[in-house]
Amino acid sequence: MSAAAPEPPPAPRSPSIVPAPPKHKPWYAAQLESITVFLDELGGMAILFRDATLAAFARPFEWREVVYQLEQMGVKSISIALITAVFVGMVMTVQFAFGLERFGATDYVGRVIGLSITRELAPSLTALVVGSRIGSGMAAEIGSMAVTEQIDAIRALGADPVKKLVTPRLIACVILIPVLALFADVVGFGGAMVVANLQFDTPMGFFLRTALESINMQDFMSGLGKAPFFGVSIAMIGCYYGMQTRGGTEGVGRATTRTVVVSAVSILVSDFMLTKLFLSL
Repeated sequence: MSAAAPEPPPAPRSPSIVPAPPKHKPWYAAQLESITVFLDELGGMAILFRDATLAAFARPFEWREVVYQLEQMGVKSISIALITAVFVGMVMTVQFAFGLERFGATDYVGRVIGLSITRELAPSLTALVVGSRIGSGMAAEIGSMAVTEQIDAIRALGADPVKKLVTPRLIACVILIPVLALFADVVGFGGAMVVANLQFDTPMGFFLRTALESINMQDFMSGLGKAPFFGVSIAMIGCYYGMQTRGGTEGVGRATTRTVVVSAVSILVSDFMLTKLFLSL
């Protein structure tokens, strides 16, 4: 019998490869990246605003689409704006009346409420509440068209997607926000007068007269003059993030969420800057 063949030596073990720990960016690198992204988005919105403004003066005019957007964004947002305004007026009246009642100065409630609603609360809160609704709607609608390549189809047909999609929404927002802010002024005063009369026995006529005496045209235009700027911010942010949407339905959700957050922050920041500007005039 032949001898058994010797067993081959065991193959050398390959050393186990341990993945390197992920490298964490320094804090300043993350902040620099955030600033770069912010400036890039700000520049993109500025270019989009320029293109949409130039397209607004180019024929053919999209008046039918503007009217449609006014109906979709404006008429369906009136109830939200009015409910917000009336309850803000009522809450402000209760707060100021309780505070001034300690000093026997409830006669000044109408003056304080009049200035607060006219200069600040009506335009700002209207833009925040309505802007979140219509801005997210624009981002979702245009974002869905972007991920399904409908915007590319518009370009392939020789049309300008900015003129078809962005310009009507921009014009509608610039018209819509001041009108809703004006409605909020009236309804906010109404709610404030009712609460002052029912809870603090302040006659409605006296409340309205003292409020109107404390408000001049500069106060009225200072509040109403902010509204078109808020409309531009809402339209540009919603349309920009909508057109930049990538990644299917998940990308549409991200664009919608980002639109709501950025539009709210931009309204508050621009409100401060516009208030300083109008007070210096």
